[in-house]
Amino acid sequence: MLFSYTYVPHQMEKMQEFIDFIFFEVWCKAPDSERFNLSLFATKPELHDVMQAFFYSDANGADFFYGHVERIYNLFSKLDEPQIEQFKQWYRGNNNVEKVCANDSITQLVRYADIPVALKDLSDQLSSFFKGLYSQSLLDLTTLRNKIGDIDNHYRSFLKANKAGKCPFCGISDLHGQYHTKREAYDHYLPKALYPFNSINLRNLVPACHNCNSSYKTSKDPAHPVKDPAGGTKRRKVFYPYCTDPQPIEIVVNIAKPDVSALTPQDISIHFGPATLVDEIDTWRDVYGIDERYKAKVLGENDGKYWITQVLDEWQEEGRSPEAFLQILAKQTLKSPFAEANFLKMPFLEACRAKGVFDAANPL
Repeated sequence: MLFSYTYVPHQMEKMQEFIDFIFFEVWCKAPDSERFNLSLFATKPELHDVMQAFFYSDANGADFFYGHVERIYNLFSKLDEPQIEQFKQWYRGNNNVEKVCANDSITQLVRYADIPVALKDLSDQLSSFFKGLYSQSLLDLTTLRNKIGDIDNHYRSFLKANKAGKCPFCGISDLHGQYHTKREAYDHYLPKALYPFNSINLRNLVPACHNCNSSYKTSKDPAHPVKDPAGGTKRRKVFYPYCTDPQPIEIVVNIAKPDVSALTPQDISIHFGPATLVDEIDTWRDVYGIDERYKAKVLGENDGKYWITQVLDEWQEEGRSPEAFLQILAKQTLKSPFAEANFLKMPFLEACRAKGVFDAANPL
């Protein structure tokens, strides 16, 4: 991840508060409580209002929410104390996204696939509920929206604090901004298809460009490799999208030959640093297909090859040397690393210079 987002508090956090209450104060207390009824929500008045409205509503979203809360309550009522405690640890772990990203050994993380087969009915109901929490048919209900606001409003607030205009996961795609009528999709960083409990947690929701979200990451699991060589449940480190003290990513490009017109992806190697982030960088490269995408960028007619043409045109037509061009570009890169993909443009052109692409005897 090339840079971190600034976290933006918002009214929508109240939805997570509602889910926290339902989990800890309703579901986890089900074995020792009465039959499911609205009085279970009395100590959370705003949630009680929502549940009462949903009880009398015939809207699909209302029926979905109320019905799942009741069905899961009845399934929790059959659990014993150790099982309840295990679910509490899983819930806390899945919602502590920062510690999950750091691969904290104490933080327990659970996927639907990790829930015991004996609890399949409960797992299925949790899966349906937490995947459906993010649906517009629910979030658009007036009763709920009046309490929690809406995601479009959050995105507008988000843009005021995050003005880079580029996707931080790749650095090469624009994000829809204040002058667009559409917003970017929010990626569930820990995919809602794989993980329960955090589908409405704003710290697990990150705007991402279409390529990163829908073409490369899709439902890949950042916290677990696709194939664990040891055959177990090994986890891995991953960049935390809302890190408050991020380290800049270093990029070095090498090319195998000076004939750039004949370069192929196999002729390009890209090295990332710093070494202190090697685990996070490896995960990032795997999940977002970074090597493939960056190589395609530097080989593109309107990207890498055009960058070379810029240097040669400056040299041949304006009398400015490639060295002078790169010195100015270096300053621009420090100031605006993501404008025109300078963060990648600079190391690629440095690789070209080192390979003699700009030598007078070796014009393009």
